[in-house]
Amino acid sequence: MIAIDHKGTLVTVTVLGEFTLADYTEFEALVNYKVDFEGPVDLYLDLREMLSFTVDVLWEDIKFSREHANDFRRIAIVTESQWITWSAWLNKVFLDTELQVFEDADEARAWVESV
Repeated sequence: MIAIDHKGTLVTVTVLGEFTLADYTEFEALVNYKVDFEGPVDLYLDLREMLSFTVDVLWEDIKFSREHANDFRRIAIVTESQWITWSAWLNKVFLDTELQVFEDADEARAWVESV
């Protein structure tokens, strides 16, 4: 399950429990809308409460990242998982953006909002 909020160019996504393809599709639709009508967005992604994700989410994330390489200005990811940190840095290969991984949510929010 995800919770999404957006204000201005900032999209905030919090994942709770399992991250499913339906959740990812909801995220994609919002980002596509904002990019089409407002331009590049900043993303604050809180994954501290994510328990798991489905394989189709991983595949969709790779495809989405490749298709939207220039649609993000900054991405802040909050997690304590080394696996997620590693996969975020790997995903950065497809993105032309600033990406930082944080363990502290306040630091992440301050960084992504400092644009």
